[in-house]
Amino acid sequence: MMAPATLSLRPCAPPAPPRITLPCARAWFAPAARASPAVAASHPPRRLCGPRRAVAIESDQQGSSELPKQEEKPKTYHFLVANAKFMLDEEEHFQEQLAEKLRNYAERDKERDFWLVVEPKFLDRFPNITKRLKRPAVALVSTDGNWITFMKLRLDRVLQDQFDAESVEEALASNPVELKFEKPEKWTAPYPKYEFGWWKPFLPPKASNGTV
Repeated sequence: MMAPATLSLRPCAPPAPPRITLPCARAWFAPAARASPAVAASHPPRRLCGPRRAVAIESDQQGSSELPKQEEKPKTYHFLVANAKFMLDEEEHFQEQLAEKLRNYAERDKERDFWLVVEPKFLDRFPNITKRLKRPAVALVSTDGNWITFMKLRLDRVLQDQFDAESVEEALASNPVELKFEKPEKWTAPYPKYEFGWWKPFLPPKASNGTV
């Protein structure tokens, strides 16, 4: 006779604590890229070149390295004009103003852009001006329009206008004339009288008696 089976009950083990999910740590190094397998080529690779453009060269330009010269555009010249007696012999402080401007340009190593022109040829373009002038006439010419306007306010009794010229030689061309000013019998001004010929440093380059 078999003995009855007995069950022995053991105390249950406590449940395991829940696992804490830790954030995934970033890899310090990126995984190495897999090298692509070498591809065996049966012939050398072709060199890719962009499309070539054909340049047409005229027969007279072949073998010449000179670049075509750009055409100079006409330049605008501004001027004040009056009779020579007023501009060169009577106007107070005119000599000092021009001398100071010339000295300033020399100190700044700036190219000169103003001149005195005796009997300028460009006056033929302005019949309305010439009929109001006593001759011979003298013009103060410059490419600086703002300065010419300033000098117009300083000199007052002068006529102002402007014109275009292809070159500085054309703009400053003049007719030959001999200037003579009579000396006043009595000089009452507090400053010394202008010396005859003081304007020569302000004439155009290579000028003689007001001609270019």
